[in-house]
Amino acid sequence: MAFLTTIMILFTISYICLWLTKLVSKRGETCYMIDYECYKATKDTMLDTEQCTKIASRNKNLGIEDYRFLAKTMVSSGIGEETYGPKCIILGEEEHPKLADSLSELESVFYDTLDRIFARSKISPSQVDILVVNVSLLSTVPSLTSRIINHYKMRSDIKAFNLIGMGCSASLVAIDLVQHLFKTQKKKIAIVVSTEAMSAHWYCGRERSMMLSNCLFRVGGCSMLLTNDRARKNQSILKLKCMVRTHLASDDEAYNCCMQVEDDEGYQGFRLNKTLTKVAARALSKNLRVLLPKVLPLWEIIRYVLLKSRSKINLKTGIEHFCIHPGGRAVIDDVGESLGLSEYDLEPARMALHRFGNTSSGGLWYVLGYMEAKKRLKKGDRMLMISLGAGFKSNTCVWEVTRDLDRTNVWKDIIENYPPKKTINPYIAKYAWIHDKDMDFVTTDDIKMMLIGSAA
Repeated sequence: MAFLTTIMILFTISYICLWLTKLVSKRGETCYMIDYECYKATKDTMLDTEQCTKIASRNKNLGIEDYRFLAKTMVSSGIGEETYGPKCIILGEEEHPKLADSLSELESVFYDTLDRIFARSKISPSQVDILVVNVSLLSTVPSLTSRIINHYKMRSDIKAFNLIGMGCSASLVAIDLVQHLFKTQKKKIAIVVSTEAMSAHWYCGRERSMMLSNCLFRVGGCSMLLTNDRARKNQSILKLKCMVRTHLASDDEAYNCCMQVEDDEGYQGFRLNKTLTKVAARALSKNLRVLLPKVLPLWEIIRYVLLKSRSKINLKTGIEHFCIHPGGRAVIDDVGESLGLSEYDLEPARMALHRFGNTSSGGLWYVLGYMEAKKRLKKGDRMLMISLGAGFKSNTCVWEVTRDLDRTNVWKDIIENYPPKKTINPYIAKYAWIHDKDMDFVTTDDIKMMLIGSAA
């Protein structure tokens, strides 16, 4: 007993020394979030049941079994009736998208969110020192950062970074880049813009693992305003406490589970393999092994080590809120189960998925917006952000809330309707007949006419 007590005392002293060393080494390394703004598209681009059905019925490659698969997928997706799609897809131009369509989609996100941030913060574009834009699926010349700099006539010495191909976890990659730049540059202001170009990436083939992306991904994005200037501390809403990034691309299974490819017919899209949820769990597990000792109290770490086989680690001993990437219902379910989270903890991610869909790298901020709209975030609270993306990557960070948050945001005017009361899924209500075996004997053209008729 005396030996164990001695070991515990030495371990505690070592832990305290390590903590003090880190505290001293991080003096001056501060990253505050002053503001963020999520994009809300126009009503004419909403992808409700009827609109989705019209788009699917235009695909000349689909048969009865494919329509059954799509109906089943949409029922179980967790996505609601008010998500947004690219305008060119609504107009029926999915097979022949133009560069102008993608640029128009992105510029709507860029300038709508940034105009609001600059107006609200009273910080002008000319005061921005660092600009990071992450859009995985579009690389243009000049770059997207150059388009923003030109639009706002920003300074010539601004440090601009254009990140592509980083997937749904790109937003935290961009913030990590900013926090590293802050370590060597004092009193700076940074802008991060996270969104995706969906216009040119609607899959028009019939491979089921690639049809999933049409069911999940939607238009959206977010801009964030960050600083390391302590004089602006009172203006901030969040303070970054720590960040951990995990990348499993050296593993073939992880590398191939989410990939942009062409199918056998030459149609380009994203193949989401069945191994994706397993890979995501493995990536997150590796990540949390590094993150949790940084944020949980020592006594909880010791308790978990001693009772590892009989107990899950209690994340709520060091974290009050959980901001999970709304990538799909299965992803949210698996993360919640593996971390022992309650339905209350998962509600923000589920509602962000329901209202806005999977908006790729911008998705986390709709989850944050939900928490703020529900007035959950109080000064001193700690929030864990979990992002998952192709590569395969798991990126996490912990923010501390620097003041009670009750501002209006993208959830304004709709937050009172969430969580929605349970109602029958519209795909079940309107298209249950498609699963009838009698439909096996109906021609594909007749099926399409019936779908359009039901959507009318």
